[in-house]
Amino acid sequence: MNRLTYIITLLLITTAALAQNDSIEIDSTFNQAIVYKYSINREIGSTSWVHTQNAFKEANKMQADMVLLHLNTYGGQVVFADSIRTKILNSKIPVHVFIDNNAASAGALISVACDSIYMRAGANIGAATVVNQSGEKMPDKYQSYMRSTIRATAEAHGKDTIVNGQDTTYIWRRDPHIAEAMVDESIYIAGIIDTGKILTFTTLEAIEHGFCEGQAENVKEVIEKLGYKEYQIVEFKPSFYSGIKGFLTNPVFHGILILVIIGGLYFELQSPGIGFPLLASAIAAILYFAPLYIDGLAANWEIIIFVLGIVLIALEIFVIPGFGIAGVSGIILVFTGLTLGLVDNVVFDFSNVPTKELFLSLIIVSAGTFLSFIIAIPLSQKLFTTGPLAKVALQTTQDTELGYISVDAAPMSFIGEIGTAETTLRPSGKVVLKDEIYDAVAEIGMIDKGDQVKVIRYASGQLYVVKHG
Repeated sequence: MNRLTYIITLLLITTAALAQNDSIEIDSTFNQAIVYKYSINREIGSTSWVHTQNAFKEANKMQADMVLLHLNTYGGQVVFADSIRTKILNSKIPVHVFIDNNAASAGALISVACDSIYMRAGANIGAATVVNQSGEKMPDKYQSYMRSTIRATAEAHGKDTIVNGQDTTYIWRRDPHIAEAMVDESIYIAGIIDTGKILTFTTLEAIEHGFCEGQAENVKEVIEKLGYKEYQIVEFKPSFYSGIKGFLTNPVFHGILILVIIGGLYFELQSPGIGFPLLASAIAAILYFAPLYIDGLAANWEIIIFVLGIVLIALEIFVIPGFGIAGVSGIILVFTGLTLGLVDNVVFDFSNVPTKELFLSLIIVSAGTFLSFIIAIPLSQKLFTTGPLAKVALQTTQDTELGYISVDAAPMSFIGEIGTAETTLRPSGKVVLKDEIYDAVAEIGMIDKGDQVKVIRYASGQLYVVKHG
């Protein structure tokens, strides 16, 4: 087993072992409700989504009576917040949230999805406008998506029926128009928000307008307000692997891994035999596919497609002259393998894959591939000409005029010499020059045996002759 194979095997074994390391200690006390608690006290991202998946998996496994989300966040990435809110809305176990201090932006979307909301005095919920990394407001198409999402989330809780004598009215448990005002500054709601402002509720305001079921100062108080007297709290404790997995499945890191995969292959092709770029590319591919494979996203055939694409590209470069079907097919297969590994499809059935998820996968792979060439081409020129790798790459041009030639140069002296065709040249054959027999090629047409010939040039170790006289 060579060193590269050993490293790859070791990484796969370690990753698989870590995948089994999420554990929860459960007290099997009878006649007590099980309150499953997990916390989000950071920016909403890939790690939060991994923790949420694991938490709900454990809560369902132990048949918890409720899930309590302990939340304190200023927001994060909408794509992961949307995944978390969908998980909450589809949960068979009631999900309640305790906003310890802040539920801003993505945190507001997640909170609205829960069955009930409890807030600490002085807490806030709202300000769900989509912004970029610099805090600047994103274009309206992003705001439109967020408006629709938070409105649909509020609508998912339905309406309450109020009977007053013979009159029956239905009012939203969570008013979708109010939820939308947390995103859209153009919305005006009398007595609540003016145009030009994004809606954010304090605890008392949220209670008044139906976006908070009550005020509480701690988790125990929330549980008691929910009507539980005898209960045990089981708290989700993320493993080391969960954090690593969250980092490895971050879209930004996926883009970086794709950059290393493609860039490493490019560097290796520029100077074959170095080994380091190829090793970096192999490790990046493992880090890319391993977490996805363990989660069941990347199937065996998707990884095989990626590997087959690499093989076809290598064959096109090293074996098949030119660049044709094999090379194009290889590029398509590599791109397809990287993209499909990110989505939860079943072979080529994408009916259960959200369009936004597939679109995000395409963006990640496309951006990573594009950046790899944008960075790798100028960087390789710098590294292999004046950089630290200049000494391991051949830079000198060995011109024939300077005496560098890989074949015997003696026949060059026969240019202009007259000889006889020893065999028929069709167009290759043999000629006699100065009583010696040499291989030759007829430059024009066919030359019969015994005809006089004249050497007109010598190229690539071959004499070229024409019929003389």
